Amino acid sequence: MNNLTKIKIEKPTSEVFEAFVDPSKIGNFWFSSSSERWEQGKTITLIYEEYNAQLDIHVLKVEKDKEIIFQWGPIDENYIVTITLSELDHTTSIVTVNEEGSKKRTIILCKD
Repeated sequence: MNNLTKIKIEKPTSEVFEAFVDPSKIGNFWFSSSSERWEQGKTITLIYEEYNAQLDIHVLKVEKDKEIIFQWGPIDENYIVTITLSELDHTTSIVTVNEEGSKKRTIILCKD
């Protein structure tokens, strides 16, 4: 199954890209924090402090200001997420997130 999401952001692609890969910026919009800068070949720990949850991802590809591909989930399920950045003009970006391999499911995060 594929999950596809698109969003328009009023920022240039270079700023949007840095918001994903820079651990000091990702907490401003998505996860609470990440363990280090996202680079190809690295395993990154993403943390959701408000849910007392964390997730490891393996970064498969990083193309500056254009694309990030990572893998997450159990080894036997192999979810692949592709984040594509497209610039509409010098101040506006489209972020497309495509998750492949996912089964229809509900994810519940809870605090212990």
